[in-house]
Amino acid sequence: MVEVSIILPVYNAARWLDDCLQSVLEQRYLGDLELSIYNDASTDSSKAILNKWMASLEAHGIHVILTDHPSDSSLPKGVGFAKNRAIEKSSGKYLCFLDADDVMHKDRIVEQLEVARRHTRSIIGSCFHREPVGSTQRFTDWANGLSQHQLLTQIYTSHGPTVIMPTWFCSRNVYDTVGSFHEGGKGVPEDLVFFYKHLEVGGTIVRVDQDLMMYRYHSDATTFSVSESTIWQLRLDFLEKRVLSNWERFTIWNAGKQGRRFYRSLSESNRQKVAMFCDVDERKISKGYYTYEESTAIVKPKIPVVHFRDAQPPFIICVKLDLTKGDFENNLKSLNLKEVDKLEFEEAQYKQYQELVYGMVWRDKAVWFKNQETVTYKGYSNQTNLVGYPDYSTVRFPCL
Repeated sequence: MVEVSIILPVYNAARWLDDCLQSVLEQRYLGDLELSIYNDASTDSSKAILNKWMASLEAHGIHVILTDHPSDSSLPKGVGFAKNRAIEKSSGKYLCFLDADDVMHKDRIVEQLEVARRHTRSIIGSCFHREPVGSTQRFTDWANGLSQHQLLTQIYTSHGPTVIMPTWFCSRNVYDTVGSFHEGGKGVPEDLVFFYKHLEVGGTIVRVDQDLMMYRYHSDATTFSVSESTIWQLRLDFLEKRVLSNWERFTIWNAGKQGRRFYRSLSESNRQKVAMFCDVDERKISKGYYTYEESTAIVKPKIPVVHFRDAQPPFIICVKLDLTKGDFENNLKSLNLKEVDKLEFEEAQYKQYQELVYGMVWRDKAVWFKNQETVTYKGYSNQTNLVGYPDYSTVRFPCL
């Protein structure tokens, strides 16, 4: 078994393959390295370019495994299928994922391997930059700016995984534990599905805070084949399973379009847990309530709408962050929320860090507190670390 396998799915990537493969050739990693490529029915000159590079890569000690699409089918199977087939053919203890339109920094493998050896149950990501410069600047700033604990607390945002797929590096055991990528093909966000499954089985997320990837932006990227509604539903399902199932009630922050959409998207049982909406818009607040007209009940549910200062925690935040010139962040800060340092999942046995926590959950009971008030419940204080169920007392579910 070699130590590191680079996993490279290819579909009609002739425009970028030379740059991509040159970055493989220039890696400063000196250990055993192999490149496992799956050519997913490319119809351009990708196959010829791959063949051209094989001798050069092999001469530099990089073993190349090139697998072609089955001859009985001319249709591509999708990126999830291609990744799985490339991994099946590989033998590395660690997997380094690479997209055919991206370019690795020379030190990528060296830097991420060092971290992966210490974090054997983690997906290791890295910072990145985009080409062309300035593409998706807001997304890039968000992803590169997340703190270590935010890699876990902001997993429900519309941006997708908190470490982007083209920078993933992990042990083969991480992949085997999750059980492969979804093979639904075009329109399926296989990275987000894998990311959520990884967290469900107790995996963690770590990022190397160095720019190790040129992440190319172009109109042919597979990202554009995935609908916003598909990603929304995946995020919602995961939130309901991981968070809302542990809550008896909660407040939706935003009585506008996104907050109401979130409410309507919930399962019936979780809609019944919504105690109120909160907002700052006096026009919405003055109406007093939101009526769920789509309900099949004879008496339509009416959900109170209150000012955020009068709202009851915990909160689901449905606000576009960084677009209010700091007003939303200042409003949130004005509540003087008490932050719990850390909680730990009993079942998954990994630490889940909190952001802006406004309460804590112990077993099936909720204990709420404000400011620096000390609350003791069953012998446990909010001034100490607890071992119990995940809290997420303020969860971000924005449409960014």
